[in-house]
Amino acid sequence: MTQRFKDKVVVITGGTDGIGLTTAKSFAAEGAHVYVTGRRQERLDEALEEIGNGAVGVQGDVSDLSDIDRLFAAVERDHGRVDVVFANAGISESAPIGAIEEDHFDRVFSINVKGMVFTVQKALPLMSAGGAVVLTGSGAGAKGFANLSIYSATKAAIRSFARTWTTDLKSRGIRVNVVSPGMVLTPAMQTYLRDNAGAEEWMQQTIPFGRLARTEEIAKAVLFLASEESSFVGGEELYVDGGFVAV
Repeated sequence: MTQRFKDKVVVITGGTDGIGLTTAKSFAAEGAHVYVTGRRQERLDEALEEIGNGAVGVQGDVSDLSDIDRLFAAVERDHGRVDVVFANAGISESAPIGAIEEDHFDRVFSINVKGMVFTVQKALPLMSAGGAVVLTGSGAGAKGFANLSIYSATKAAIRSFARTWTTDLKSRGIRVNVVSPGMVLTPAMQTYLRDNAGAEEWMQQTIPFGRLARTEEIAKAVLFLASEESSFVGGEELYVDGGFVAV
């Protein structure tokens, strides 16, 4: 196992399940000091046991700015710096146009966009040249799935922030990129497939590679964008979707 992140301080929001948890394990296995957030303390404690390697959990909701403050206060107290931010926390909810309600709009934008913006902004005072920010986008930000207009709009916004922040932060030597998964076999997806007969077959037919992604495949892309291996990559969106958006 390589140690690309030995003694690096890595902050991951939404790190207790699915892509976030697998990525946290990968960073920890490569020597990083990993900090993860999650909304439920019980699940956070379980995730920390899975991650191992001294990972630290800070319970909180990224839509609550005071929770983000507590996260970075803990990081600053322990290490005084942040090397990598993986702004991954997000939710997906559906509602067709004509039935979009205010609380649906506010909830999805508050977590997916506001939470992401302030996670990055509050990390910046602890970051220096060579730091990396990776944002979680989605193929939905580039496609027109029925009933997902609000979710898809949040992911399109995230892609836009990567472009503008690349310009904002170029003088500081901090890189910003987006990883955009397609359809991934997360626990939430497995529940969806179990409850929706025929959904997996449709996805397999739609994805050029003929299968859903494993969370490990997304984690590898995140670690690439966070590492020196991508030192000349900025403002980009890396689709990890088996060719779904491209084809």
